[in-house]
Amino acid sequence: MQWMNLNEQTVYENRWFRVNLADVALPDGRHLDHFLIRLRAVAAATVVNEANEVLLLWRHRFITDSWGWELAAGVVEDGEDIAAAAAREMEEETGWRPGELRPLMTVEPANGLIDARHHLFWSREGTYTGPPADDFESSRREWVPLKLVPDMIARGEIPAAGMAAGLLMLHHMHLG
Repeated sequence: MQWMNLNEQTVYENRWFRVNLADVALPDGRHLDHFLIRLRAVAAATVVNEANEVLLLWRHRFITDSWGWELAAGVVEDGEDIAAAAAREMEEETGWRPGELRPLMTVEPANGLIDARHHLFWSREGTYTGPPADDFESSRREWVPLKLVPDMIARGEIPAAGMAAGLLMLHHMHLG
């Protein structure tokens, strides 16, 4: 039962994304027009310290008019190594440079509409380098105990699905 993308045309494009219209053939032979959004990869990173606390950002998302905890994240630039992008974003947004980054997971937040892949990384250590260059990205940055993560997700305090999945994975890895 595989859908086939027979042809795709760009309807709109900018440096962040493309909106395409695809001619899709269904398994029964019918065709449908399907809009899709092509995005650049996103890289995210955090540190879990010796006290099993995770570095998070508290920020407002104007699109959904919601507040929530997130990992530092951003777009991977053309030709940039994904882990290097995650480290860069973390330092720019938190003022902390991560140590050796370890892959945590790759998620596709809405693969029925967009092709974005979010690559999440974590480190066991970080070095504070000073105030974040991109301090406008969040209202605050805090070390949050991993043990609180499941309840925070249940209360809607970590609304982004990929961030919630990554934090639950860290919770499982460190606390069982």
